Amino acid sequence: MKSGEPTIEHLPIVDTHLHLWDPARIPYAWLPSVPQLNRPFGLEDFDAETVGLKVERAIFVEADCDRARYRDEVGWVASLAAADPRIAGIISFAPVEKGEDAQAEIVDLAGRQGVVGVRRLLQQERAPGFCLQPGFLAGVRMLAEHELSFDLCIRHDQLTDVIALVDRCPGVRFVLDHCAKPDIRARAIDPWKERIAQFAERPDTWCKLSGLVTEADRATWTADDLQPYIEHVVACFGVERVMFGSDWPVVLLASGYRRWVETLRGALSALPPRDIRRIFRDNALACYRLTA
Repeated sequence: MKSGEPTIEHLPIVDTHLHLWDPARIPYAWLPSVPQLNRPFGLEDFDAETVGLKVERAIFVEADCDRARYRDEVGWVASLAAADPRIAGIISFAPVEKGEDAQAEIVDLAGRQGVVGVRRLLQQERAPGFCLQPGFLAGVRMLAEHELSFDLCIRHDQLTDVIALVDRCPGVRFVLDHCAKPDIRARAIDPWKERIAQFAERPDTWCKLSGLVTEADRATWTADDLQPYIEHVVACFGVERVMFGSDWPVVLLASGYRRWVETLRGALSALPPRDIRRIFRDNALACYRLTA
């Protein structure tokens, strides 16, 4: 760390990718298959995990609950945010593939306190072109008029389709989760590298530096394993369109919260302090239109 730079304890953080859940309250069909995560994770757990770190605010991201209950998830998190203003925004599920039939649900979400964006998981969709169907495109296009962003949680082999999605939905702000999940475990960087560069060429696209440790070997990963992926993302998007995200508590499958913060901070050590602050804090405020 260079002289005069803030220590990890004094680095201001806005976490753009926080999950919370209580499976006794709202069902999550995927949780039983991941025993380490199959329990409630609330703000008290988050507080314990982030002791000594300056996490000022966080964006809650939908956690793939039973889709019939997604508005219950939004309501629950909104009630948490009312008591704890650190929850600065909510990314909700929305069934955008319903096209025009999703309008009432999108309007409802746009009117809810704290909702700043939408995510419709794509990573498990195996059919090529799923996100390019007319209904899906129509649903995503609606987000622009309500100033809602669209978070993209995809596999690296879906980047070509997603680039076409972005091109067909002008005016929508797209946020790429987890750097499109490159295959770090296999140390594969192509063709992910080229496709990330193409995605970043599109205006109003952003990328979260999140989820990388769980794409590496979860038991043996090192900072060196992640470095080329982090450097490439920053080179493509610039320091103005990349943001820190923890992916907590999913990150716990491979790393504690502090270790991930320290790893990313180290990976960015060549940048001046003002740019590190942008990535860990300021860009999140700009992307999700939050007040300082």
